[in-house]
Amino acid sequence: MNTKLNIHELVPIDVNDYKDVWVLAEQRAGVIMPNVLELLNEGRKLADDLEVDLVAVIAGGSVKSQSETLIHHGADKVIVIESPLLEEYTTDAYTKVLYDAILKYKPEIILIGATAIGRDLGPRLASRLNTGLTADCTKLEIDKEKRQIRQTRPAFGGNLMATIITPDNRPQMSTVRPGVFLKALEKPERTGEVIMEKPELKASDIRTTVKQVVKHTKKIVDLPSAQIIVSGGRGLGNAEGFKLIEEFAEVAGGVVGASRAAVDSGWISQDHQVGQTGTSVRPTIYFACGISGAIQHLAGMQESDCIVAINKNADAPIMRIADYAVVGDLYKLIPMFIEEFKKDPDNKNN
Repeated sequence: MNTKLNIHELVPIDVNDYKDVWVLAEQRAGVIMPNVLELLNEGRKLADDLEVDLVAVIAGGSVKSQSETLIHHGADKVIVIESPLLEEYTTDAYTKVLYDAILKYKPEIILIGATAIGRDLGPRLASRLNTGLTADCTKLEIDKEKRQIRQTRPAFGGNLMATIITPDNRPQMSTVRPGVFLKALEKPERTGEVIMEKPELKASDIRTTVKQVVKHTKKIVDLPSAQIIVSGGRGLGNAEGFKLIEEFAEVAGGVVGASRAAVDSGWISQDHQVGQTGTSVRPTIYFACGISGAIQHLAGMQESDCIVAINKNADAPIMRIADYAVVGDLYKLIPMFIEEFKKDPDNKNN
């Protein structure tokens, strides 16, 4: 006879049994991904507020060598899970070993990067653990009295910010959008504990096999790492306007960004989109060309060191947060910027 499990009949857990903040340290070819340093920076703050340890957990074929880097960037402890079966990422293998580790150590908070792997792994773990998962978080803070993490993320297409809590289940899990938080600074003097875990993992636990990894070269839009971003919006009028934006970005030594309106209009691909429904960025200089400044766009770029806005409308929201607001026709102004950069290429570094 088949018996269906009613989730409401599950025995409630004691949230007091759970302790510490975990960061899942994603790696590729044995090297941790840049977004891990962002998670460590934010995780350090959460752990300090809760007065617990920050633990980095890294799984792979041979990844112990990354422990020192994780400790130097804020981790108090590093749990290393090594197995030849973890050499290549597979959902089954990584879900099993991490699930087993979570059951053993009982962390109260787990932070995961909202990458392709994180978005695959996070929901699988949350489902097995019968807990919540807040995806694509852009803000995290602790309610010290209740020992709850308040997880803020865009909702309804970025038109609204929702703050979510997980009061009755543990661990509390979040995937965090890359580029939102600052990276942790390296402190070579930091010391910590490395814990080696030998996973109970067999080939039969894995239903998929990676036969071959094929890498191909394509032009990558690396918005999170860019120091200069030149973004175009609806004010360009048409897709042809991005030719001017591309020329501007090239002479300025930057990359091309775009508003959601420009992407939705089909003028440029989605991987150029800046904002809470695209990529959050913190460049040294952000040029906003013909962008009015919808709330979701502002939230994704307003932490830039210097914002230069070019717009015909002096009252556009983007103009109120800009360090330099230039009122006028971008088709007349941008060529002037381009000429100045051509005259003195070193301007891009000043």
